[in-house]
Amino acid sequence: MTKHPLPDPRRTLTLRDVSEASGVSEMTVSRVLRNRGDVSETTRERVLEAARNLGYVPNKIAGALASQRVNLVGVLIPSLSNMVFPEVMTGISEVLEDTGLQPVVGVSNYLPEREEQVIYEMLSWRPSGLILAGVEHSEPARAMLRQAGIPIVEIMDIDGEPVDSAVGISHWRAGREMAEVIMAAGYRRIAFLGTHMPTMDHRARKRLEGFEDVLAREGLAIVDREYYLGGSSLLKGREMTEALLSRTPNVDFLYYSNDMIGAGGLLWCLDRGIDVPGRIGLAGFNGMDLLDGLPRQLTTMDARRLEIGRLAAEIISGKRPGGRTGGELIELSATLRPGDTIRGM
Repeated sequence: MTKHPLPDPRRTLTLRDVSEASGVSEMTVSRVLRNRGDVSETTRERVLEAARNLGYVPNKIAGALASQRVNLVGVLIPSLSNMVFPEVMTGISEVLEDTGLQPVVGVSNYLPEREEQVIYEMLSWRPSGLILAGVEHSEPARAMLRQAGIPIVEIMDIDGEPVDSAVGISHWRAGREMAEVIMAAGYRRIAFLGTHMPTMDHRARKRLEGFEDVLAREGLAIVDREYYLGGSSLLKGREMTEALLSRTPNVDFLYYSNDMIGAGGLLWCLDRGIDVPGRIGLAGFNGMDLLDGLPRQLTTMDARRLEIGRLAAEIISGKRPGGRTGGELIELSATLRPGDTIRGM
């Protein structure tokens, strides 16, 4: 059997095709598709309908050759498995929805060298802005960010020196506030369970530093610690809690670096018939609505993730008062969610 070559793919559609289908000039088509210039609503609808019917997609890269920018906003986060970041992305997407800007996500896996690589790749596309988690970056990464010439917003944390703008909470202050609540409830033999630090999670490190400052003021210290690598999960929380309490059974409080492992620890305690919060108290961090269905409501702090995402996108898109697109430091206050895993809450 003779094999025939596949037919050539359909040619790329051009502005001329949309012009002919809509009956208006190529210049008018260009203005409509770039949302520029004064075009009547009737003409705009006619052009957009013709483009939709044809399946025409504008060549944004070609347009960027003149403007030196594409309509993409880079968003660099540490992890896809951390349930914190979908809510941040929701806030970003909501604000950018009607701006013509599109978020594009990169993941660093909490690795500085990976973060450098993703920043390099994102900036090579000349985005309209960049949003990235944290204020700790390698010096090569900071150099790229300083020279980018676009709005840069570091999110989640304000304890540090931002390159341009920062939106977040003080994790150091959040740790102090949680320690004060725990101490006021009468707990004294306190253990910590969380991610490996300092390189893996700077924000958890800062919370722990603030937490320990309050304990030290009262002449106390963390009595035991349990660390893990990788993503958070209920299973890890259960395993860590069992390991720590087997080793140090007279602990009366477990402070977790995040809600997911805290919820795992709570379930383990309840399965063993441990009196929570009488015999032992627990607290997490993040304020995750996902865990609202637990048998007990874990005491935690809301890190204001949705608001952080919205504010960062407002800065990038110029929706802030006065149309500012940089140089802002916005601190939000983490809010305590009392739950019922601390006595007297």
